[in-house]
Amino acid sequence: MPKSPLAAKLDAPWLGLVVGNTRLHWGLFHQQRLQGVWHTNHVTAAQATALMPQNFDTSAWRSLMDDQPGASEMSAAFGEIAAASAPLPLYCASVVPTQTALWRTYSDLREVTLSEVPLANLYPTLGIDRALNLLGAGDFIGWPVLVIDAGTALTFTAGSTGRFIGGAILPGLTTQFSTLAHQTATLPATYPEDTLPPRWAVNTADALRSGIVYGTLATITEYVQAWRQEYKNGKVVLTGGDGAQLCQWSQQRQLLADITLEPDLTFLGLGCWRRYRLTTDCSF
Repeated sequence: MPKSPLAAKLDAPWLGLVVGNTRLHWGLFHQQRLQGVWHTNHVTAAQATALMPQNFDTSAWRSLMDDQPGASEMSAAFGEIAAASAPLPLYCASVVPTQTALWRTYSDLREVTLSEVPLANLYPTLGIDRALNLLGAGDFIGWPVLVIDAGTALTFTAGSTGRFIGGAILPGLTTQFSTLAHQTATLPATYPEDTLPPRWAVNTADALRSGIVYGTLATITEYVQAWRQEYKNGKVVLTGGDGAQLCQWSQQRQLLADITLEPDLTFLGLGCWRRYRLTTDCSF
């Protein structure tokens, strides 16, 4: 039996682009499933121009993603799926306007705006990434839910039954390390390691690691405990570039239980948003 027009639209391939503060995050969808995710640095106008006329062909990606594990396999899979749709629809959610502007000449660009996200009580300057994370988390594991996004900024975003409750923003793990190195004369540039640092450090590098790592873990623990006091059955989802590391440290310290790690949460939210738009707006 042939698919209905709506089912055909829902199943068609499309490319998601989430523009973060420091990187671009790409997700390829087909048959309403996320087929693969990869990341690149912010692109120049020339790089964006090279990608668009080729329908984001695999050859145009090579210079941007060769250093990533599985890049060649991802390129091959991408080419097979993208060839079925020309031009490949591009759905863009961005927190960096200058990067967004580079894609506006693309013929099948859909920009995700906050007003289109089906959540109540959103304030006008809420980041689109936080809104999509909350939407995806509610759809993925249910409400009420607290989303912790450990990226350039460490954000807490809470919601219940399709409604934004509130949240908080502070510098992310990597941001704290880089800021201290750049804003002081003598503190060294140092970075977190896989293992937890000694709490009572006897050198400057470890002292920085101790303060930032344990301070960040304490902050997360405090917010999660406050959330669970108010919402006894509330879920917690951890995402973002530093999410896996923070989850590992939390487990080592046995600080928090029942936290779901979902690195692709924003794309789950983007897919949920697209499905909502297609099923509620016949002109979309």
